[in-house]
Amino acid sequence: MHIILVSRQLATAKSIHLGWRHLAFAAAGFSALVIITASLFSYITVRYAADIRLPFLQDLLSTMKAAENQRSQEFVRDNLNAMAVKLGQMQARLVHLDSLGERLSTLSGIKPVEKRETADALKDGRGGPLIKPTAMSTADLQSMLDEVSHQLDTRGDDLSMIESWLLDDRLHKNMLPTTQPVAAHWLSSSFGWRIDPLTGERAMHEGLDFPTDIGSQVVAAATGVVVSAETHPEYGNLLEIDHGNGLTTRYAHLSKILVKPGSLVKRGQLVALVGNTGRSTGPHLHFEVRVHGVAQNPIRFLAQANTDASAKLAMSAHH
Repeated sequence: MHIILVSRQLATAKSIHLGWRHLAFAAAGFSALVIITASLFSYITVRYAADIRLPFLQDLLSTMKAAENQRSQEFVRDNLNAMAVKLGQMQARLVHLDSLGERLSTLSGIKPVEKRETADALKDGRGGPLIKPTAMSTADLQSMLDEVSHQLDTRGDDLSMIESWLLDDRLHKNMLPTTQPVAAHWLSSSFGWRIDPLTGERAMHEGLDFPTDIGSQVVAAATGVVVSAETHPEYGNLLEIDHGNGLTTRYAHLSKILVKPGSLVKRGQLVALVGNTGRSTGPHLHFEVRVHGVAQNPIRFLAQANTDASAKLAMSAHH
């Protein structure tokens, strides 16, 4: 770049040649001057703005404060929204706990205690000095939410444990042979010592004899697994079901067995038909209950069903 200088003080015109290096130095110098000027202006603005009271600086500071307040409000609003979401989750858990409570009520047969009417509640003696609550901080609210969450966790664990216990108890009872295996209104022979109908001698009878017609339905006295379905020289067609913990039931003198070994049968399920096979004087069902192979009196188990039913009925009437 050539620059020609013409002046009255100069006898002749002068020509100045500027290369790219000169231009670069000039640009750098100009940029440095701008940065220094801006820094100095910023320092003066921040350091002395309160003293010089320039209107445009006051407006600038007001705008900055307004923007900061808006950001703070948005932050608080976001936190409140997060807390609202957490409260919604807690409400959902409360609904789950209510549903769990209804299931527990159904399993136990106990009706939930009804809420008292508002009019009755107002009759309760209440009083004391009035102490108004102070404004809660966000930290206080968070602390309360944490406490409620802990209580919900504890309550849920307790209810789950109760539900598990009730289910185990119900399963245990379902495995006990408390259902009468055949529809008969009387016994032709009870458990214990008797006069044998074939020999006329005193002999031990290890079960109950239910006299009924051939072909009458025989149902499982409890839930279990069929361990044998075979023909026995004395029992005739014999069915044996294992109910766990060494407890088994036997159904003898059958005309037909309807289940196979290894089959899972439920309480009250049809498993056989009454017959007159084996050592028998007439159509009837011989029913035994054994614990670890030792014969037990089936009456004790069958009577338990009536006891449980009476207890539930009394409990329901009480509540």
